[in-house]
This record gives sequence, structure tokens and C-alpha cells, in this order.
Amino acid sequence: MRRTVKRILVSGIAVAMASASLSQTPERGIAHPDLWPVAKSQGLVDPTTEAFVTRLMAKMSLEEKVGQMVQADISAIRPADLRQYPLGSILAGGSSPPLDSPDRSPAAAWLATARAFNAVANEARPGHTSIPIIFGIDAVHGNANIVGATVFPHNIGLGAMRDPALMVRIGRATAAETAAAGIDWAFGPTLTVPQDERWGRAYEGYSEDPGVVASYAGAMVVGLQGQPGKGTIQQGYVAASAKHFLGDGGTIGGVDQGDADIPEKDLIAIHNAGYPPAIDAGVMSVMASFSMWQGIKMHGNRSLLTDVLKGRMGFDGFVVGDWNAHGQVPGCTTEDCPATFNAGLDMAMAPDGWKALFTNTIAEVKSGKIAMARVDDAVRRILRVKVKLGLFDPARPYAGKLEIVGAADHRAIGRQAVAESLVLLKNEGVLPLKASADILVAGADADDIGQQSGGWTLSWQGDGNTNADFPGGTSIYAGIAAAMKAGGGSATLSADGSYKDRPDVAVVVFGEHPYAEMRGDIRTLEFEAGDKVSLALLKKFKAAGIPVVSIFLSGRPLWVNPELNASDAFVAAWLPGSEGAGVADVLVGDASGKPRTDFRGTLPYSWPKTAGQFTLNKTEPNYDPLFALGYGLTYAGGGKVGSLSEVSGVDPSLGNTSIFFAKGRAPAPFSFATDSRVTRKPVDSATLQEGATQLIWQPGQEGTVRIGGSTMNLTREVNADVQLQMTYRVDRAPAAPVSLSVGTGTVDASQLFRAGSGWRTVKIPLACFKRHGGDMANVTTAFALGTTGPFTVSVSDLRLAADPAGSICPK
Repeated sequence: MRRTVKRILVSGIAVAMASASLSQTPERGIAHPDLWPVAKSQGLVDPTTEAFVTRLMAKMSLEEKVGQMVQADISAIRPADLRQYPLGSILAGGSSPPLDSPDRSPAAAWLATARAFNAVANEARPGHTSIPIIFGIDAVHGNANIVGATVFPHNIGLGAMRDPALMVRIGRATAAETAAAGIDWAFGPTLTVPQDERWGRAYEGYSEDPGVVASYAGAMVVGLQGQPGKGTIQQGYVAASAKHFLGDGGTIGGVDQGDADIPEKDLIAIHNAGYPPAIDAGVMSVMASFSMWQGIKMHGNRSLLTDVLKGRMGFDGFVVGDWNAHGQVPGCTTEDCPATFNAGLDMAMAPDGWKALFTNTIAEVKSGKIAMARVDDAVRRILRVKVKLGLFDPARPYAGKLEIVGAADHRAIGRQAVAESLVLLKNEGVLPLKASADILVAGADADDIGQQSGGWTLSWQGDGNTNADFPGGTSIYAGIAAAMKAGGGSATLSADGSYKDRPDVAVVVFGEHPYAEMRGDIRTLEFEAGDKVSLALLKKFKAAGIPVVSIFLSGRPLWVNPELNASDAFVAAWLPGSEGAGVADVLVGDASGKPRTDFRGTLPYSWPKTAGQFTLNKTEPNYDPLFALGYGLTYAGGGKVGSLSEVSGVDPSLGNTSIFFAKGRAPAPFSFATDSRVTRKPVDSATLQEGATQLIWQPGQEGTVRIGGSTMNLTREVNADVQLQMTYRVDRAPAAPVSLSVGTGTVDASQLFRAGSGWRTVKIPLACFKRHGGDMANVTTAFALGTTGPFTVSVSDLRLAADPAGSICPK
């Protein structure tokens, strides 16, 4: 699910939807229910509950019934709105703050928000049927929306553990910290089975192996909800939501929201593996996928949502949509979509268009476009869940127990999960570290809890987090430092790797920057394709004869052969979350170097031998990974890795999909061009010698500068409110209007270049360029600036940004 009305992404932009040209036949995308498995009883349906729901529905107006089927985001609705629009659910998208609070808020603000909405929903007033709200949130690795919460490893790391029993405990802790903040519903577990690691959501899948996913599905549901039919919000449980049904991990090219154009037998055997165990465990909701199967959007696929999920597999809970995904069904908009309800969606996630969707859906029921029986079925399913979860009981003893958030026993579970998730890829005798040694801990990520936590952490993409946002958390460096001190040794932090006293060992922490869906889509598995900053640091220590231990933070296996060659030991730490001390529990031995804890983790995904092994799965006939699924060294078992090829096999420029100009140049595949009437020369930026370029228009001369590259499809980025971000300095104010373009969309940007001093940064929504005539599906010009001189401006950075705060659309 996407995170908020103002949410954004940064990459995946050059990949067009592979399914766009697929022809459809009546048979394509239509499931055959008799081929699918049958699930067991969920514990959701019982005579007492059904009788209560029947009596309640008899009192409800059509408006109140339709209201149950519409969900709004808290950034676009206020509690008072519920008096006119009796919605049944609200959500907090990833960067949607609690009411009247900053983006990063502790649990008290969330509790107040939940109570404010429910107070209005439960009011006794004429003509109103009091029905509690169900409040949903992306508690996908702990309730990581809340400052101070326990942040568990992302699913890819949990998949490395192969420990279903610990998954139950993780789910239980997550539920408790969610319920304590007054929130009823966690949008998880994610049961995707990613088959292409270019997909930016790969880390949300436990494994490429459907067996691993199936083994975790029921365990996580039981942890969140309790035993089938028995867990309630009063006991500190929350509703779970298995997602995304179905096939999101099998899209062509690993494109988010793309098409899983695969046979039905593969859809069943691979991508459906986790759903029967989740249904058996009583999962209360299932979230439909943005993606397609054989060219048909899941939000409009009746054969799968109704005939298979609710019919053949016997799911008795309700199906919720993803963020405005119903608007992608042919013939629909985000504000009007009878087709999605007719297909079997019970609750549409309409974060910002909820009001119009509510009004239009009522009209469509009255006109017969949506049958009243379909409305009653959807409402019964939603109310059934609310009853079974205990929402009609006003007693909420867990809500307000804020001491539960980030509790010591929860952090201990997280720390254990980190230790169990680590996978040792290489060890040439340098590990475990002697606790009596003098260690240098290097790398910009070493003391950064936000970096080690990844996306879906306090913001949708995981941007902008500092250690201060994680009270009670521990960075990887802090954990190592504490372990070394306890053993009589020392650990010194040096982000850039500089040192005065030669260390015994250098531990370097590096990896991917945080990302979530779409922004995380990539086109090559090469790590740091282009500027090999981390590799340079490893080689610096190697050249000095200092043993090097690499701790690699990533949401997927990546081609890191050069980094492996430059390391004496290499640990895949995935995205461990807030309890970085778990890393030290395994890496640091006793004073003599004897292990305290051995490595347990094994690869949940195959590790690529080249940067082009995108779909590297054990079922392939020519399966040839560098490290196979299930690989993982131990101290007890040993094992070495020889010298590896450093030929990636892929054009490294494919890795850049969002940076148009930086450090004084336009990185490939983009190029900077000026016509003969504009002079260009290098100048210093605010931070780097010759890190900018100065553009000079002479008096009376009309000219344009452009940055171009391969054709980009920016449609998804427009819908997600991505920004063009420019850092610049006005050296001479323009004498004539200045045009700024992305593709064919052009705005009058004169107001941005008024006289001033110093460097400044502006963010312009891509939607702004679309509104001004841009064809955002076929963009060949990433940036163009034109005017008639005199005008002089220096530009140091141009890229797609991940934070819409303060963005403007020039008129």
C-alpha cells in the first residue's frame, strides 16, 4: 500500500508497464476455481456473531452501508466529517501524521487520533447507527509509524531465520504495540513470493521460495490476531491483512503494479502458497493487489476475488483495496468504480477521493449498477470482523498502555530476530571479532538506525530519519561498541574511515539507501553502479593491510563481487531495524575470539553471480547463482570464497533512473546539452569543487539547455506526487520570462529565479508539468530551461525527489 496523499517515489521511471501491449482474450486472467486449494474453517462465522450483524444491518441506511465500504486516509478527513459521511474505516498512510501532530510522533498522538474518530463514529444522535471505526496502518515490521516503537527486521531478513515460532512472537509484539496506540488493524503479513529482485518491494517478501512463505503465513497471522476466532483488541491483538492478492511478486520485469503474465498453475503453486495457511489461521482481511494477472487488474478480477478467494478457498473476512488501486480498473476512476465492488472488493481504499466515491457508489446502488445483495455481503463481512475483533465492546484496556510501545521484552525479540537473520557469505578467518581487540567501525551507515531500518519506517520511503527518531533503538555501531567495551576492547566510529591509531580490524557498514514501492524498482542488480564509494573505502583498508569485515544492508541480494573480493568477511544483514545490537551478538566473540553465538541465517533468495541475473530461482533449468537459496556459512562449518569475477555483465548506467545532474555532471544514461547561445562553465557548488555548472545567457540571446536520455514513462510518478528537485543559485536575475520543462510540459518558472543570494532548492511536482501539457508517458527531456538573456544561473543538482513538503507549481 502506498503511504499518504502527498507520498512519492524516486525511481523505476524508465520501465514502461510491460503489460500495456498485451492483447486480452476472454480466457486470459480468468481463474478455474476447481484447480485451487480449499482452506479450513477460520473461526470467523458463528451463529451469535451472524445474528448480531443481521440485527445491526436491519437498522442501517443505504448511506451507512456504503460508508462501511469506503476507507479514507487521515490526511484527507477529519473526525467531524463522519457526521455527514458515515465511513467505516480510516487508515494512516505511511507518512500521514496523526491529527494536528508532526510527521514523526510518539504513540500518544496516535492514540488521540484514533479516539477522536471513534468518538464521532459512536455518537448517539438521531438517525445514526453507532458503528465503530476500524483503523488500519502499515505495521509491516513492527508498528514502525510510531516514534519509539520496536522496529523488527524487514521480511527478507525474517525469511533468512527459518523460525516460524519466533514469527509468532514478532506478530504478538507488533499487535501489542499497535493496539496500545489505539489502532485496530495491521496491513500485514505480506505473502508475496518475489521472483525478480529488481522489484522495489522484494524485501517485503519472506523468500523467493513459496515453501518458506507458506511456513510463515499462519504463524504471523496467529501472532497478530491470536488463535482463530479467539483474539480480540481487548487482549492486545489486531486484525491482520494478508497481501497482496495475487501475484504481485511475479510481474514482468519486476515492475511494481505490473502484469504477472504467468500460467494459472504457477499463480497457484508459487504466488498463492501463503494464502491457504493464512485463511486457516483466521486472517480477518485480505488486501487486493495493484498488479494484474494476464492483463486483468486484480481489483477488477471477479474470478479470483469472488470465485476463488471467497468461494473455493472459503475466505469469510473482507477484501480491502490498495491505495486508490480501484482507479486503475478499466472504466473506473479513483472516485467512481462500480466494477471493483462487483468483482468482490468489499472496502475500497480511497485516501483522498473518498467523498466522491461514497456519493457515486450510493448512486450506483440506487441505479442497479451495484446490486444490493453485493452491498449487503460486503457490509456483513466488514461488520463480522469488527465484532470478532471486539470493536463493539467499548472497553479497550490495551489502548493507552503506551509503556508497551518499545518495551524491553519486545526489543529483546527484535534483537534475537536480527541475530538469527544474519547470513555469513564469506569468512577468511577474521570473524568472530576478539572482544579484546581495537576495532574501527566505518561507513556512513554504521551509526544510522534509519538506514538500517529501510523503507516503511516513520515515512513511506524511510526518508529523513535520524537516530533521535528511534528512542530506545541501537545502531550497529552502538551495539558493537558496547560488546567490545564489555570484553575489554574498543570500537571507534569513523564514517569516512580515517583513523589515528591503526585498528586491528575495520568493520565497514554500507548498503542501499531506504526505499519502498516504485522508488525501489531498479534495472540492474549491481550495487552502487557508477560511483563505487563503499568499494573505495574497503580497498583503502585492504591496501593498508587491515582486515576488513563488511556488513551489507540491503533489501535484496545484489551483485557485490568487487566488494566481496575486497572483504575478508562479508555479512548480509538485510534491513535489521531498530535493534542493531543483534549484529554484535553474532560478530563479537569473547576476549580470545571464541564465538558467543553462531550464524544461523541462510539465504531466503538466491544471490546473483552477475548483475543481470534478475530472475534467479531454484526452479529454473539453468540455475547458476553465486550463492544458492539456503546458503549460509557458520563458525562451526567454516567455508571460504575464492576470487570472484568483477565483470557485472550489465551496463552500469541502467542503475540510474532518477539523478539527472550531480557533482558537476549528468550521470549516464542522461546527458547535458546547451545550444550555441548559452555558455556553460564549471563552478563550485556549496559543498564540492566544480560541483556545479554555470549557465550564461548573453543580452538579447535566446537559448535553451536540456538534459535528455532514454524515453521515460513517468505516469506512475505523476500519480504518486513525485517532484523534480533542483538546487541552484541565481547569479544574475533574468530579464525575460524563464520556461522550465519536463518532457512536453512547460511552466513559467520566472518566479523561481528572482534575485537573491546563495544556493536554494525547489521542488516542482511532476503533476504540474502534466497539467501544463506534458505527455508523461513518453518523456525524452528530463529537464529544459529556456529564456532570452541576460540571465546567469548555476545548477548543482537535478533529480526526482522523495519529499513533497514545500513543493510548488509555478503558474
